[in-house]
Amino acid sequence: MKIMYVRVSTKEQNTDLQRQAGQKEGVEKYFEEKLSGKNTDRPEFKRMLEQLRPGDTVIVYKLSRLARSTIDLLETLKQFQKLEVEFKSLSESWADTTTPAGRLMITIFAGIAEFERELINELQADGIAARRAKGLPMGRPTALSPDQKDLVPVLYKGGKSLKQIAEMMKTSKRTIARTLKEKGTEA
Repeated sequence: MKIMYVRVSTKEQNTDLQRQAGQKEGVEKYFEEKLSGKNTDRPEFKRMLEQLRPGDTVIVYKLSRLARSTIDLLETLKQFQKLEVEFKSLSESWADTTTPAGRLMITIFAGIAEFERELINELQADGIAARRAKGLPMGRPTALSPDQKDLVPVLYKGGKSLKQIAEMMKTSKRTIARTLKEKGTEA
């Protein structure tokens, strides 16, 4: 069965162009969403995955309708492969696992993405080692200095609200509440 995943980012956008392309391709079933691609919790996408059967072909108008990054795309294609489902993008002819050339291109992209992940991991490990060797602190810088952290419980016990302390220290109420907890004072 030819199944098309149709997605637009906002409720105001329409899916006519994608659906028309699907009709020309002989699509038999559509799963449609009006959600940002950044949203990984896509109910119709999940419903489609649950209904896929070996031999089905998932079709999208463009790769960006299915995934927002190479890694997301490759993870999705792995899911399709496990389900014995083919994949085809109507706008990117090279992204078509129904053809030998398309399978080759996807394999090449998967290799490049894996190389990129490993390279990032190596660079990150090198950066951590260099910071440790120099005795530099690890992680995100703290929002408050040690003196400010000592002052937070004093101000709070003196009657200042979390909001007032946060404004004074130019940070968030959450940071102030966390500091109070670290110092043994509950907000």
